[in-house]
Amino acid sequence: MRRAAVICERAMQRAYDVIEPGIRQCDAVAQICNAQITSDGTTFGGDYTAIVPMLPTGIGTSTPHMTWNDKPFRVGEATIIELAGAYRHYHCPMARTLHLGVAPTALGDASNVVVEGIAAVLDFIKPGVTCEEIEAVWRRCIARHGFRKESRMGYSVGIGYPPDWGEHTLSIRPGDRTIMQPDMTVHLMPGLWRDDWGIEISECFRVTEKGAEPLCDFPRPLFVKT
Repeated sequence: MRRAAVICERAMQRAYDVIEPGIRQCDAVAQICNAQITSDGTTFGGDYTAIVPMLPTGIGTSTPHMTWNDKPFRVGEATIIELAGAYRHYHCPMARTLHLGVAPTALGDASNVVVEGIAAVLDFIKPGVTCEEIEAVWRRCIARHGFRKESRMGYSVGIGYPPDWGEHTLSIRPGDRTIMQPDMTVHLMPGLWRDDWGIEISECFRVTEKGAEPLCDFPRPLFVKT
């Protein structure tokens, strides 16, 4: 999974590099997929991922799990980038949000809330806490800023095959009393979706003896390209 994380970082960086006004979504995804598979000078390359890269753009960001089309990216629109790196079918997912042009205040504010919530959750996690206790930390954090999230905000990951890279075991939501144990690996997915926009910033982490270790090292805040 550490190798999958390296691949994931490489693919996300490629997405940041290639998404520009006028570039077709399909052409950007072709380059992202190349980054997911090629060895790119390292000693290992990637496998096919259980889910294709997801790139909802504009109003499409209000709905999770949308992919791409052949339309160009446009100034004034955000794109959610949710993808994974896979090595020998072990997956490391990550989501980030990019905006072309000056970002709306609401989107920037939501980014700050999500980043704050992720930091609070990762700081809380340790062996012995439960999934529902983790979710409660997130819920209280975003409630201070007037946000609510009804859906779960994380799930276990590891080996994955199409059509899903998530393992159907633990789920970070109210009512799940699964206890965190060392070497569990989880995709923390605190996406927020509204009527005509949304934001996703996520982290894949490993539970250690002392806390939570993010597998990827990639900036979390909303990325603005002007």
